[in-house]
Amino acid sequence: MKKLLLSSLLSFSLMISAQKKYVLVIHGGAGTILKSNMTAKQEDEYKAKLTEALKAGYAEIQKGNSSVDAVAASIMIMEDSPLFNAGKGAVFTAAGTNELDASIMYGKDKSAGAIAGVHTIKNPITAAIAVMQKSEHVMLSGVGAEEFAKEQKLDIVDPSYFWTKNRWEGLQKLKQKEKTTTKKVSQSTLPESYEIDQKFGTVGAVALDKSGNIAAGTSTGGMTNKKYGRIGDAPIIGSGTYANSQVGISATGWGEYFIRATAARTIAAKMEYQNKNIQTATQETIDEIGKMGGDGGVIALDKNGNIAMPFNTAGMYRGAITEDGEVMIEIYK
Repeated sequence: MKKLLLSSLLSFSLMISAQKKYVLVIHGGAGTILKSNMTAKQEDEYKAKLTEALKAGYAEIQKGNSSVDAVAASIMIMEDSPLFNAGKGAVFTAAGTNELDASIMYGKDKSAGAIAGVHTIKNPITAAIAVMQKSEHVMLSGVGAEEFAKEQKLDIVDPSYFWTKNRWEGLQKLKQKEKTTTKKVSQSTLPESYEIDQKFGTVGAVALDKSGNIAAGTSTGGMTNKKYGRIGDAPIIGSGTYANSQVGISATGWGEYFIRATAARTIAAKMEYQNKNIQTATQETIDEIGKMGGDGGVIALDKNGNIAMPFNTAGMYRGAITEDGEVMIEIYK
C-alpha cells in the first residue's frame, strides 16, 4: 500500500514538474495557411520572425519590465515586418490606403488603450499604449489619434511607408473580382471579392511578467478592400483584446464575428464565472464563433502560465516561450 502511495505521489510530482510555465504567447494571424502553398523559404521566414518577436518580449520580462513592455516589444517586431497584416505589412483598403488599428489592456488594473483608422503611425501598438497611459480616454481614431501620437512624439511616417508590392497586388486582384460579383452580402457571408484573400494576418501578444501581471495586445491592418472606414475587432476591448488578473487574450480572424461574440471577454467570463480552464474556455468560444459562420483563432495565457491557441481555420501563425526561454513555434493545424 505504501509503495502504491509513494508511486502515485511520484507520478503526480513528475507530472507537475513536467508542466511548462509559459510567460509569452503570440500570433501572426489565422486563415487559409496550407503547407502545400508554403515554400520552405517562406516557412523559415515566418518561423524566424515569430522567434524574434518572442525573444524580444522575453528579454523585457527577463529584465524585470512589465508585461506591457513585453507585449509592445513582441508586436513591434511583427509590425515592422511585411510578413504580417499589421504596420509595414498592412493590407490596402478599397481606396488604396492603409488603415491601422491596435489595442492594449493591462490586467492588473484593467487599464486599456486603443487606436483605429490611422495612416501615419509607424507602430500602432505604441499609440495604443500611449492612449492607455497618457490620456483620459480608451479609444482614439483617425486624425485625432494621429495628432495625439505626434504630441506623444511617437514615430510618424509618410503613408507610403506601408506600401508593399504583395499587398497592393492583392488589392488589385480583389478589385478585379469585385467587378464580376453579384453575390448579395450580409453579416453571414463575405463578399466574393474577399474570398481570394483569406489570410487574416493580424498580430497579437499576451505576456505574464515576473510580478504576475498579465497584458494583452493586438495590431492589424484590417481586411483587404475594406470600405467606409470599416473597423474590426482588433481595437475593441473585450472583442479582439482583453486582460484581467487571471487571463489575457488576443484574437485574429473575421472581426465582425469576434465583435458580435465579444470573444475575448467571453473567454475571461467563462473562466471567472463558470470556473472553466483556459483550454475549454477558448475552444468553446471559437466553436461558438464557428457556429455563427465566422473563422479565426485566439491566443490566451493565464496567471499560472498555461496557454491555449485554438483556431478553426487551416492554420494560424503562433508561438510561445517558457520562463526558461524554450521557444515553441507552430503554423499549421
